[in-house]
Amino acid sequence: MSDVDSVLLEAVGLKKHFPIQRGFFRKTVGYVRAVDGVDLTIHEGETLGLVGESGSGKTTVGRLILRATDLTEGTIRFRRDGELVDLTRVPRSELKPYRRETSIIFQDPFSSLDPRMTVLDIVGEPLRIHGLADGDKLRERVRELLQLVGLRVQHMNRYPYAFSGGQRQRIGIARALALQPRLVVADEPVSALDVSIQAQVLNLLRSLQQRFGLAYLFISHDLAVVSHVSQRVAVMYLGGIVETAPVDALYDRPRHPYTEALLSAIPKSDPDEPRSRIILPGDIPNPANPPSGCRFHPRCRYAREVCRVERPALRDLTPGHQVACHLAEELELTGVKVQ
Repeated sequence: MSDVDSVLLEAVGLKKHFPIQRGFFRKTVGYVRAVDGVDLTIHEGETLGLVGESGSGKTTVGRLILRATDLTEGTIRFRRDGELVDLTRVPRSELKPYRRETSIIFQDPFSSLDPRMTVLDIVGEPLRIHGLADGDKLRERVRELLQLVGLRVQHMNRYPYAFSGGQRQRIGIARALALQPRLVVADEPVSALDVSIQAQVLNLLRSLQQRFGLAYLFISHDLAVVSHVSQRVAVMYLGGIVETAPVDALYDRPRHPYTEALLSAIPKSDPDEPRSRIILPGDIPNPANPPSGCRFHPRCRYAREVCRVERPALRDLTPGHQVACHLAEELELTGVKVQ
């Protein structure tokens, strides 16, 4: 299978601008450019890590891909029956078949489960909505899903308050797998968990991927976690992708200054190993009023005049390695070794 034939999802020029409304008549006075021209490709069975600071637009990209939020502009194509189908042309009323092939694992296992529903109701809800199971058949399917994620079937009639954070996230994973999806958006699935539990959940996600051939969009701000679960990584800053590469290439030799700064923040396993942490000045700019030129230039220690006036396009440096930086060929940036 060629690289083109293995593409499961292709997003081109994704934009999501939220209107800013003021006054009695709610007049639109501007827009928050949460996502402003994102291109992504996810292949069958792979994990694409999407990283960046809080406020960079990662979660919004995930919601756009799932068609949980309407696009302002752009195209999303998903492979069905061997062909890439343009989902942006499909009305919401006809998206149900696509919904069966995609799902999401939410960040917070405490707020993503309805406290008034039992585990049976929570995990079985997608099956009921799509008319795939009911009664004894639904109970049997929920039983299989709970065993699959490492929970006891005796827990089926309990409510979420009776479970720990790690167990709740396993319930969320079981719900996400109920319809046997091909693509799962994992939105910071371990960031709310204890470190000791994070590894267990990550290992579970990897084993499920190997067993069912799942593709993941793994959204996170933790580059150490992303390096363990992803084949490729896309780095996002202020609504746009600034670098995309295979894990080894991006971590060993980053080509964008923002990627270099993120990698420098990864904790070292050896306390005696020298560190050269790059502290970025200021905060991520306001997406309602982004800087001119390269959006990273106000915080970039390498910025030049061209960076202030001209926005760089995402371009290929080497096969599979893309970067949006005017100075990518001449900068020698410091990476880290993938453990």
